[in-house]
Amino acid sequence: MSPAVVWDSALLGYDLGGDHPFNPVRLELTVRLATELGVLDDVPLLIPSGAGDEELLRIHAPEYIAAVREAPLVGWDVGHGLGTSDNPVFSDMHDASALVVGSTLLAARKIAEGEATRAVNIAGGLHHAMRDQASGFCVYNDCAVAISWLLDHGFERIAYIDTDVHHGDGVQAAFYDDPRVLTISMHQHPFTLWPGTGYSAETGRGKADGTSVNVPLPPRTRDPGWLRAFNAVVPSLLADFEPQLLFTQCGVDSHEEDPLADLSLSVDGHRTIYATLRDLAETYAGGKWIAVGGGGYQLIRVVPRSWTHLIATVLDRDVAPATPLPPGWVETVTKAAPNAELPRAMTDDRETEFKPWGDGEDDPVDVAVRDTRRAVFPLHGLDPDDPRD
Repeated sequence: MSPAVVWDSALLGYDLGGDHPFNPVRLELTVRLATELGVLDDVPLLIPSGAGDEELLRIHAPEYIAAVREAPLVGWDVGHGLGTSDNPVFSDMHDASALVVGSTLLAARKIAEGEATRAVNIAGGLHHAMRDQASGFCVYNDCAVAISWLLDHGFERIAYIDTDVHHGDGVQAAFYDDPRVLTISMHQHPFTLWPGTGYSAETGRGKADGTSVNVPLPPRTRDPGWLRAFNAVVPSLLADFEPQLLFTQCGVDSHEEDPLADLSLSVDGHRTIYATLRDLAETYAGGKWIAVGGGGYQLIRVVPRSWTHLIATVLDRDVAPATPLPPGWVETVTKAAPNAELPRAMTDDRETEFKPWGDGEDDPVDVAVRDTRRAVFPLHGLDPDDPRD
């Protein structure tokens, strides 16, 4: 079965306008780059339709959905986090937001119906939206809606891994008391970055205690440290949880050039993360993997390259780091942004090798590793201080 790639230019309609950092040009430039590199050769792009209310109601309150519909007419007095600088009201906001949800639902359906084992939707990943509140550039939470749908269509255990620089708070909130969903978020420490949640002690509620996992990393963490922390926490939990599907939010605002955060990853680090996620899906989830986009606000230099690597990884068409940027893509970007300083290749020339946790050294990320393992591992019958677990 060929992996499913969901894309249609109509998804560019999710446009918060003006100088808002969540600019859909990053999606357009990614698809152009992937196309010109041959990553999408002979790949049918699946065209989504908007999610209906019955699906949105899985996660969102009816009064909130009504408010989103009314917002372009009502204006500033709509409430629910709408009309703020983070979440400005825009024309056709409900339809554009429902289409994003529909795009991730289409990816989920292709896997649930046995037509694909992997699917990628770079337009998805709106992980901050809450039940009755827009938040962090996110109106509807496509990740949570799709996971809820999957739980009703043949899946009993789903692992959600969030590699965005911001805490995956909306998805955590949706499943905080649901033991069928393991949520793992790798993010910059909430002391230092919005939304101020995602501490190691946030572990779930009731029967789900232990199924919310947070790894808050110090600012300026680089690729080796990030990968050290990830590998110290995630594989062991997946092995214990035995998910039937891996759902990953792959925001790239963790890059050192991102203007909204302070981690220091590279495009090479992102490429390594995607390859690691693919391996984990094969090892622990029967190969079933849904990958969506998310944050990422260096629109030209970072997002198109990183998400092209994501698409390529899902398709098993890995792009070599030294691959030059195609002249056609460079020409397109130069015409639109003549002052932009473009990279030359699909790499930042960074080393991603890391030392596994438990080597006796005290890496700056090890505080997060120890705190998270000690908060969560005993709830899974694992020894938090034993690197073999």
